[in-house]
Amino acid sequence: MKNLSYIFLLLIVAFGNVTAQQTPAKNQTEAITITGATAHIGNGEVITNSIIIFENGKITNVGTNGSIATKGKVIDATGKHVYPGFIAPNSTLGLVEIGAVRATDDDSEIGGFNPHIRSIIAYNAESKIVESMRPNGVLIAQTTPRGGWISGTSSIVQLDAWNWEDAAIKTDDGIHMNWPNPFTRGRWWLGEDPGFKPNKKYQEQVTTLTDFVTQAKATIKSKVGDENLPHLAMQRIFDGTQTLFVHVGTEKAILDVLRFAKEQQLQKVVIVGGDEAYKVASQLKQQNIPVLLTRTHSTPNYEDDDYDLPYKNAKLLVDAGVLVALQNSGQMERANARNLPFQAGTVAAHGLEKEKAVQLITGNSAKILGIDDMAGTLEVGKDATLFISIGDALDMRTNQLEKAFIQGRDVSLESHQTKLWKRYSGKYSK
Repeated sequence: MKNLSYIFLLLIVAFGNVTAQQTPAKNQTEAITITGATAHIGNGEVITNSIIIFENGKITNVGTNGSIATKGKVIDATGKHVYPGFIAPNSTLGLVEIGAVRATDDDSEIGGFNPHIRSIIAYNAESKIVESMRPNGVLIAQTTPRGGWISGTSSIVQLDAWNWEDAAIKTDDGIHMNWPNPFTRGRWWLGEDPGFKPNKKYQEQVTTLTDFVTQAKATIKSKVGDENLPHLAMQRIFDGTQTLFVHVGTEKAILDVLRFAKEQQLQKVVIVGGDEAYKVASQLKQQNIPVLLTRTHSTPNYEDDDYDLPYKNAKLLVDAGVLVALQNSGQMERANARNLPFQAGTVAAHGLEKEKAVQLITGNSAKILGIDDMAGTLEVGKDATLFISIGDALDMRTNQLEKAFIQGRDVSLESHQTKLWKRYSGKYSK
């Protein structure tokens, strides 16, 4: 019996070593200087022969190599590239591990109106999927709930942590609303007629949603009904301290959202998805409403759309003066989030200037998420969340990270996938 206990203990240790994420990196203890790299600042600027110094997790100097004395540990990155950590907005990273296993799926709650639900407390910092983001330069994410009319609140996390408390860099940054679609495709599994047609219940659904928001505002104003948590949770979108992220795609629906935002006097609204946002770009610019654009690597929604519309959609909005960033929601969105830089690369290949494409997943994302005071660009005073790539990080052939730092901490670039790659590379090299 004693031997069986030892065997059982060894199995637990072995299984833990296989499944556990790498131990989070220790805090930065000495200054680090990166010299010689081409620095992509994240705001459209490039320094071809740069020097970057960071101490205690913060960037202290950025300039041309030779203009500033080096300090502490020096990393010679001549011929290589430095980028701010890429940011993945509107992601269920850390909320679902295996979609087919219900016990690992925690991205939605029962009920239609859940603004009081906090996604951050369900975030799994030890997710294998989360660790697979870092080797491609994705170092920050907005962990976001799904489902219902109002899904709940998202939070911003860095992707190297012991738990959600360590991971969080901005909690409850916004509430996520799912706007009704003016059109519907017949859901045969519900007995509906197949085909693309107008949604006859659209106006009724919009009324249901707007009535909830109006009632929440009334509850907050009257200070009556303290037990109504969903209503009270809406307060911060009314006072402007929280962003309302509205998931919406079609032209008509976006125009209805813009009208809704005016009527409710909402100060911070972001369109998420926005497949047809380019059709109403002037209105979006006029109301200063940004867009977290639908996945670049997707097919057009309609037969009469340009075949390359998803690739050039971002450029159409940027050219119109709209603040745009990329997000990756959709099928297999968690694993696919590591391809975010290559989506930006596709946008660049279809007409957008390369540094503006970099902004779509760095500086612009940080502005939209409200973390541009600490992340998104390589500027003095901001977190030292950055990485060194051998080549162009927007090209999957040359996105090869040598080093990555989150708040100055030298984080591991190992993952379950890199371990398998090394294992089988060894097998076939013999």
